[in-house]
Amino acid sequence: MRVLAGVDIGGTKCAISLAEFHESDVKPFMREVFPTPVGFQATLNQLLETLQRVLGQISDSELTAIGISCGSPLDAKRGIILSPPNLPGWDSVDIVTPFRHTFHVPVALQNDANACALAEWRFGAGRGVNSMIFLTFGTGMGAGLILDGKLYGGVNGMAGEIGHVRMADTGPVGYGKEGSFEGFCSGGGIGRLARERTAAWLAEGRSTSLAESSVRISSITAKDVGLAAQDGDELAVGIMATVGQYLGRGLALLVDLFNPEVIIIGSIYVRQQSLLEPIVMSVLGAESLSLSRSVCRILPAGLGENVGDYAGLSVAHDVFLDSRLTGE
Repeated sequence: MRVLAGVDIGGTKCAISLAEFHESDVKPFMREVFPTPVGFQATLNQLLETLQRVLGQISDSELTAIGISCGSPLDAKRGIILSPPNLPGWDSVDIVTPFRHTFHVPVALQNDANACALAEWRFGAGRGVNSMIFLTFGTGMGAGLILDGKLYGGVNGMAGEIGHVRMADTGPVGYGKEGSFEGFCSGGGIGRLARERTAAWLAEGRSTSLAESSVRISSITAKDVGLAAQDGDELAVGIMATVGQYLGRGLALLVDLFNPEVIIIGSIYVRQQSLLEPIVMSVLGAESLSLSRSVCRILPAGLGENVGDYAGLSVAHDVFLDSRLTGE
């Protein structure tokens, strides 16, 4: 059995995934998750040890490639992680070489948005299209771009940082910028927006299930907002309406700029589609060019909440196919 390995590195947890590999498909069959240790070396050691151990549990298997998914910024071409904000102390660290030297197979690195874009393009809602965009819409907001049948990373791998685009002069801070797309459309941004609006709401003497008193405000999360909105809480519904409006504007920007066949949105959109979709589509229709809009579908991630499981595996899938073409 040919096996692919996916390595997903996050600020709070890491995961090793294994999948049976076929020419046009992967079938995940094992995943092991552990809290991210403090420091690069400790994390690397545990990743290598975990992968060696799980591979040792499978008989008659051949590891063919390893794909690594991690938050930006990074240099995918050189396999270097460049000080991501969620991984303090990871300053210009070579993550690819240790895996290559240990397992003697092709290894590649991609940022999480690009890795998820590859996953949806190869195995999810984007399968069969030539041009698509994937939006993470999770803790942060990033985009993975598949243009003319290829992953597009830009000159130094920074293409797709749509979360940094300023959408309004004022608003919640995201990606270090007030009023950014990530500020309005991410888990962190929604939480900040909700805490600000809840404070003003309570100051007016109004009630909300998000917080019975000001003491509770500091702990409000995007998940709380989504659940309250689904239950019809007036304040939460209004917050999600704002999120939908800015998501629609962001999609219009992408539709007009890239003219894609499909835009696929993960995480929060998957969970809150019923609330967000009507608002998003209304704004998108009003803001985008009709000819470009007419050929673009807006879809939730076809892999659903499992898209992250396929991220590193999809990077492994691509680097294996590339290695066969180049003979490396």
